[in-house]
Amino acid sequence: MKLVSLFKFSLAMLLMARSAVAAESEALVLVKTIPLKGVAGKLDHLAVDSKGERLFVANKPNNTLDIVDLKTGKLILQIADQGKASGVAYAADLDMIYVGNGAGTCNAFNGKDFKQVFSTPAPNADNVHFHSGNQTVYVGQGELLSELDAKTGAVKAAIKLPGAVHGFRIDKKAGKIYTVLTKPNLLAVVDISKQEVTDKYELTLSDAGSPIAQDADNGLLFVGCPKKKPMVVVFDAKTGKEIASVEIPAGIDDLYFDKRRNRLYASCADSALVVIEKKSDTYQITSKLETPKDSRTCVWSSGKLYLGVPKQDGTDGPEVRIYEARPVINTDLTAQ
Repeated sequence: MKLVSLFKFSLAMLLMARSAVAAESEALVLVKTIPLKGVAGKLDHLAVDSKGERLFVANKPNNTLDIVDLKTGKLILQIADQGKASGVAYAADLDMIYVGNGAGTCNAFNGKDFKQVFSTPAPNADNVHFHSGNQTVYVGQGELLSELDAKTGAVKAAIKLPGAVHGFRIDKKAGKIYTVLTKPNLLAVVDISKQEVTDKYELTLSDAGSPIAQDADNGLLFVGCPKKKPMVVVFDAKTGKEIASVEIPAGIDDLYFDKRRNRLYASCADSALVVIEKKSDTYQITSKLETPKDSRTCVWSSGKLYLGVPKQDGTDGPEVRIYEARPVINTDLTAQ
């Protein structure tokens, strides 16, 4: 019996060791799940306050902005009356949260007491991004990109676009905003100082684009395409040419570039979170994690990826799953 027990113990230790090695070799490892509250339906975008260890979730089906304490792993507040909450951004230097509501407003909240600072009319508001360099907030609104004063909500500019804007990314160093448009399918470049579109790059490899990521050091832009031809298309940021693509599961809504590990993370509604890396001259999926259906939105910050998971059949509500990138790099850049 002693030999049998010793064998079982040794086998258990071997399996544990193998599991640990396997986890270390994975690109993303699930480290925590945080339950939220709300009804069934697709969650929208997320934002992170790295210093304050908070997560902000656009709980669209619930019409709330959800505040999560990452230290305790608990939902601490739901700000109600955020009609069709879609985009969310956090300004660390102002300690303010911005939410773009599809019902027609861009609202701002103080990060200390979560009281509303302003509410600016913004029909069809969707994605929201904060520009720390000029203290402005940009709101995607169909064929408009609105520029708001980040402290007061005053509209500084309404930039006309040649199509409906989906994802967009601010390049502070270049003074540009890269916007992904549909009808027509374009990658349009906005000059921030001129407040106008200065370049238009045609998307031909797929039928429609949505999220966008950037590798600024190598002059690359990555556009996620969610529909009939689901893929990530790689653009040369200077010439606007499509230089590569990689097929992915359908329904991508968020895409991030991990500068420290030189790879992309794509969250797709078709039950997948994928990791993409460049191998020789091609881009390939190097890891694919199964996720609950319609888990299409995420945010990447400080070595962790936060995935929004909508309420599933048989569950009490939606949740956030937190994945840690491997290998662990202690000097992760906050936004990379």
